[in-house]
Amino acid sequence: MSKRIVIALGGNALGNNLPEQMEAVKHTARAIVDLIEQGNEVVVAHGNGPQVGMIQEAMTQLTRSDPEKYIPCPLSVCVAMSQGYIGYDLQNALREEMLDRGIEVGAATVLTQVEVDPADPAFANPTKPIGAFMTREEADRMIAERGYNVVEDAGRGYRRVVASPKPVGIVELDTIRSLVETNHVVVACGGGGIPVFKTEGNHLKGAAAVIDKDFAAAKLAEQLDADFLVILTAVEKVAVNFGKPDQRWLDELTPADVERYVGEGQFAPGSMLPKVQAALAFAQSGAGRSSLITLLEKASDGIAGKTGTIVRG
Repeated sequence: MSKRIVIALGGNALGNNLPEQMEAVKHTARAIVDLIEQGNEVVVAHGNGPQVGMIQEAMTQLTRSDPEKYIPCPLSVCVAMSQGYIGYDLQNALREEMLDRGIEVGAATVLTQVEVDPADPAFANPTKPIGAFMTREEADRMIAERGYNVVEDAGRGYRRVVASPKPVGIVELDTIRSLVETNHVVVACGGGGIPVFKTEGNHLKGAAAVIDKDFAAAKLAEQLDADFLVILTAVEKVAVNFGKPDQRWLDELTPADVERYVGEGQFAPGSMLPKVQAALAFAQSGAGRSSLITLLEKASDGIAGKTGTIVRG
């Protein structure tokens, strides 16, 4: 029986530069098309950590070359740029792989805005470092001219920090749904989506923020009425006591398990913790929904119940 599946793919799995990305998407496409070949509807969300950093660095160097002519590029615009070029490579790799297998399914990338709440507490405590290292003088100028939040980073210089709010809704949801229902694999919510919030009238304003891609994928899966959320990571299963002699791999996680293990500090913040929390949020968002955390190449086996960690609501 076919399923509607949202896959959350890490930005690091796509390489650190353009040549690496072009090679990585071929491997990624093969695993994703395995699921499509089984008759499933698939939407791919992805991270953009290395990629948006590269864009930010390029924009920073441009600004430094002529500060009077070039102003710093808004973070929301950098996220949009990363969505475009990652989506371009992904959709072409998916299209080629599907045609090679004789699969008549379209592939499309949707430039996706994700609404956040300007009252989210995360905006009062920005902690996500982004962009290039700055000197003290550059940091002071950015604080004065742009209102940046800046922190000193372990003696290596100063970096801007931004908020990481929770996603509220997917702005282009209807477009994504229409494409899925007309036989397309869709690449959406790249980098967690372009963070925006509503202002006067119908205007959407870009926010100086970064949305965690796993939470964005969970919200997309919820609003798209998906059956499965697949969060891909560097290990086949979630573990407790990770890296210790008594390490134990987990086949399944229930809400009670998650509460206990999070309370014990079993999952690292910024690594496995948001994956488990996002997986649980989707699994609890509706009847019959489950999440899977596993390796890219094990996704098909995981959907079939053969491996990975299943998170149930």
